[in-house]
This record gives sequence, structure tokens and C-alpha cells, in this order.
Amino acid sequence: MKSSTIELPRPSARNGVKRSAEPAGRASVPEAGVVPPPRMRRRPAVVALSLALVVLGALLSVWAYSSLGNAQQVIAVRADISRGEVITEEALQVVRVGVDPALQVVPAADLGLLVGQRAGADLRAGQLVVPSAVTTEVVPHAGFSVVGLSLGAGQLPADALQVGDAIRVVSTPGQQGDVVEAELRVFDGTVISVAPVDASGNVALVVEVAALQAPELAARSASGKLAIVLDSRER
Repeated sequence: MKSSTIELPRPSARNGVKRSAEPAGRASVPEAGVVPPPRMRRRPAVVALSLALVVLGALLSVWAYSSLGNAQQVIAVRADISRGEVITEEALQVVRVGVDPALQVVPAADLGLLVGQRAGADLRAGQLVVPSAVTTEVVPHAGFSVVGLSLGAGQLPADALQVGDAIRVVSTPGQQGDVVEAELRVFDGTVISVAPVDASGNVALVVEVAALQAPELAARSASGKLAIVLDSRER
């Protein structure tokens, strides 16, 4: 009796046989339609700039903290105060600022001591009050008066006038501008305040003169024929 032989079907790739692996080193090809993510590159200049900004921010924070720690409460001017004017509490304010130890200021605790005194110079809103800017001296002094003058460039000395300067106001109102010795008048005075040059090029000047001479000087100032002589500042 002959035995029959049954041939089985050969396995194919479709029946679970694994395909051979791709050769080593060969890059895999991405599927169609899929874009690989971009590769990020580090730029040394950008990294260095970022580090510098971080360090700068840290330094600024340290400086701000140090300044706040050195701040103190001092007195500042809230509203303008003219020289000789009585200082009121409403014209002052307390501020907290960092002050250089070399600068003399008035501490907030002395606010009450300033009220009622007089300004020794023109004080502008926002500036700190220094001890030398306050005085108990009354202006004008007894036996003196103050006169306001408006003078042009040709009537003033080359050196800018300062508060406290000793001056002589010379009046020479001749008929045709001639200098007549008999009409020459000289008034000794002291500069009380000097305003900046105005739009017309004139300077508003306030001087202190003897009370008996003040009326005549005020009358002669209307003629505009005045000149200022600056005497020595050496004391």
C-alpha cells in the first residue's frame, strides 16, 4: 500500500514572517506627510546677553535695597518761598531720600523749628532745605528799604550779580543822555534778589538802600538811565 504525501503551503511574508532588518546605519525614511521638528541651535551671543541681563538686574536690586536702607526723612520745599519771606508749615514737606553724608540737610524732626523763621535765599519747590537757607534776620533791616529795578545788559556788570553783593546804583539822567556831574547820583546798596533774564532781555533786581534814598532811586529808575557798579566781594 502506497502512502500519500501531503504538501503544506509555504509560509509567506503575509503570514507573519518578519522582514529582514534594514542595514545598520541607514536612516529611516519618515512617512509621507510628516515633517520632522526643527533642531534648536544655541547661539552663544544670545546666551551671553541673557546672562548679562540677569547679572545687571541683580546689581540693580542690590543698589535699590542699599539706597532704601540709607534713606532718611528730611525737609523739602513744597511751595516757592521768596528771600525774606516768613516760612510757613504749608510751604514745607517731609520726604524720604538717600542723602550724601557730606550734604547738610534739615531732619524731619526739626520741622517745627523752621516755621516762623525767614528764608535766607529764594527757595524753590522740590529742593531740600539746608540750614544756611534759613535765617531769623529781617529784610529790609531797620533804617533801610528795598527797591525793585529792571535793567538791561548794558546796565549791569559783566559778572553776574549775586545775593549779598555790595553795589552802587548810578543815575545819570542828562537832557540828551549827556553826563552832567551836578545830576550824577550814586546810591549805595546791597543785592537782595536777582531774577533770571526775562523775554525782553532785562533782569529784575531788588536792592536794599537807605530808607531816605529809596524814594529818589525809585523815581529815577523809571527813566531807565541807571547803571550798576559792582564793588569788591572781598570781605
